[in-house]
Amino acid sequence: MGKSFERTFLRSLLIIGIASLLNIIRKAPLKDWLIIFLLKSYIASILDTITVKKGYIEYPIKLIKTFEISAIFSYLIYPITCIYYNQLTRNSNLKDILIKTLVFSLPSSIAEHWLEKNTKLIKYKRSWTSVHSFFSIAATFLAVRFLMALIRKFAEK
Repeated sequence: MGKSFERTFLRSLLIIGIASLLNIIRKAPLKDWLIIFLLKSYIASILDTITVKKGYIEYPIKLIKTFEISAIFSYLIYPITCIYYNQLTRNSNLKDILIKTLVFSLPSSIAEHWLEKNTKLIKYKRSWTSVHSFFSIAATFLAVRFLMALIRKFAEK
C-alpha cells in the first residue's frame, strides 16, 4: 500500500476519532470521561515514547511529523477506546472486567498487527511483536480502569 492510502487512512481515523470524542462528551459523567481520556493519553504517550526511543517501534508515516510517536493513536484513538471500555466496565465485576479487557485489547492488537504487516504506519523492530502490543494495550486499559476506581472511591468521601 502506498503513502496515499496511509495518509487517507490516518485522516479517516482523525475524523472518526473527533466524531467519537464529540459523541462521548455528550454522556454523563463528563468529568470521568475527560479524566480517562487524559490518563490514557498520558500513559500511552509515555509508553509509546519509550518504545520508540528504545528502538522497538517506528512510525514511518505520520500526519503530525513533530511527534516521534503516532499522535493520532496515542492522543485520540486509544484514549477514546479506553473511555468506551470504562463505560462498559463501570459496574462490572472482576471477571467481566478481564473479559472486556480481552474484547477491547485483542482487536486493537490484531489491527495493529495488520497495519504493521500491510502498511508503513507502524514497524516493529528488534524483538517487539503484536503479543507485546496486546499486553501493553491490556495493561493500560486495566491501569486506567483501576485508577478511575480509586478516583471515584476517594471522590465519594
